Amino acid sequence: MFIGIDWGGTKMEVIALDRDGETRARHRVATPTSGYDDCIRAVLDLVAAAEQTAGEEGSIGIGIPGSPNPRTGIVRNSNAVLINGKPLGRDLEQALGRRVRLANDANCLAVSEAVDGAGKDAQTVFGVIVGTGHGGGLAIGKKVHAGYQGVAAEIGHYPLPWMTKDEYPGHKCWCGKHGCLDMYACGTGVELDYRLTTGVEKRGRDIIEAKRAGDPVATGVYDRFVDRLARSLALLTNIVDPDVFVLGGGMSNVDEIYEDVPPLVVDYLFGDSFETPVRKALHGDSSGVRGAAWLWKD
Repeated sequence: MFIGIDWGGTKMEVIALDRDGETRARHRVATPTSGYDDCIRAVLDLVAAAEQTAGEEGSIGIGIPGSPNPRTGIVRNSNAVLINGKPLGRDLEQALGRRVRLANDANCLAVSEAVDGAGKDAQTVFGVIVGTGHGGGLAIGKKVHAGYQGVAAEIGHYPLPWMTKDEYPGHKCWCGKHGCLDMYACGTGVELDYRLTTGVEKRGRDIIEAKRAGDPVATGVYDRFVDRLARSLALLTNIVDPDVFVLGGGMSNVDEIYEDVPPLVVDYLFGDSFETPVRKALHGDSSGVRGAAWLWKD
């Protein structure tokens, strides 16, 4: 049995899968904000609940926002700030009394979709999270490719490619730099673009509905969003050239992007065509927790 935990900023979810990917148990709790030790205890409780429901023990994989340094085990770059600077893997192994595998949550998305999702027929799967931010994960041979530094596919914090004169130097990102894709090709970018254009606050889903109703301002915001997403996929194709892109996150549910983005990619690609499939994550919001479980699917 394979146990996976999705450690999010607001919720923790556990799933137990059998070898065929069928769900044996599933539970969810709010992520503790009271301290690091309380978070460790929450993981223990989730594992115990899953194993009690399923009636057996399982391997344990955990997807986290951020990533562990492959040499020190120290977590960095997490928006769940309680785990930054902590040897999370070692602490969990000591508390649980068994081995644990950690991976970035976007890498878990890629693994989930590579094992039994929208990329199950592919050798190289690039998962792109188009949610509040813009993130990425890479699975090769149905396993995480984290890279030598453990930061492979961290695409949210490279600059928006091929900036126009009006875009340069780019919005200031929470990381301290300017022009990061995390401020453009995502829900945050759509909402920011609309606010800067109109002076009005509007949620991403409402902007998309306004676009569908023919609103010209919302349509302009959407057109800029899909063009920026296309630029990201073009750069990734030039560097990695994966067999498939699988999109997750809230904006991945905007069905129009799967028709509108691919024709735009070729305008930026170092080539004469773009044939790479761009697919919606088959497991949707469950991809992260399922991918954490599949970290042990050797």
